[in-house]
Amino acid sequence: MCGVIGISMKDANLNVIRNLFKQSMIRGKHATGITYVYDGELKTHKESIPADVFLDKFDFEQIVDKDGSVSCIGHIRYSTSTLEYNQPFFNKEISVVHNGVISQEDPSTWSYKTETPNDSELILRAREHKETPLTKFRPSSMAVVELLKDKTIVAYRNEARPLWYTELNNGIVFTSTKDIAYRSNLTSSKKCGMFVEYQYNNKLEKISIDVPEGVQDLQC
Repeated sequence: MCGVIGISMKDANLNVIRNLFKQSMIRGKHATGITYVYDGELKTHKESIPADVFLDKFDFEQIVDKDGSVSCIGHIRYSTSTLEYNQPFFNKEISVVHNGVISQEDPSTWSYKTETPNDSELILRAREHKETPLTKFRPSSMAVVELLKDKTIVAYRNEARPLWYTELNNGIVFTSTKDIAYRSNLTSSKKCGMFVEYQYNNKLEKISIDVPEGVQDLQC
């Protein structure tokens, strides 16, 4: 169980953003990470510390772009193994945060060569190969939020992990659960549909992906 966050705000409200990280800490305390867009580049910071300590150490003022907007994703980790290889996983074009399990097989058997033994990295490698993770990795469990350097946020889930979105007057927020948004004073959250890519860059678009036959939503 981990927490994922996606935030796009034309006018940054750092109090809300900080609180989203704090409230997501219920999903894990082993590591915290953030990627944000500043001046057309993806910037990433991650540490093996809980979100409340991260909030004290990391200066959130730096995630505000020159135009006063914020585009960022975050990861709150609950680790069942090593505290290494934390998220987000990223390259110069895209950054990814993931809650779930892609593969428990030995990394030598994976379909892509990875830099770490963390199976969440496979989502990044799939995107680099122009693959759709929701269909590439079956069966699996995933709730994913991606950030592109052009500030587009992409979010999606399958039947095995939760993900919610809250539309704002000045943007959008994705959270792992409705309760995280509610405790951050975001009260109009909606559940993300299974096998739908939610793409946001100033407006929200929903792109449906074929749902595998017989799949039932396991997240109430």
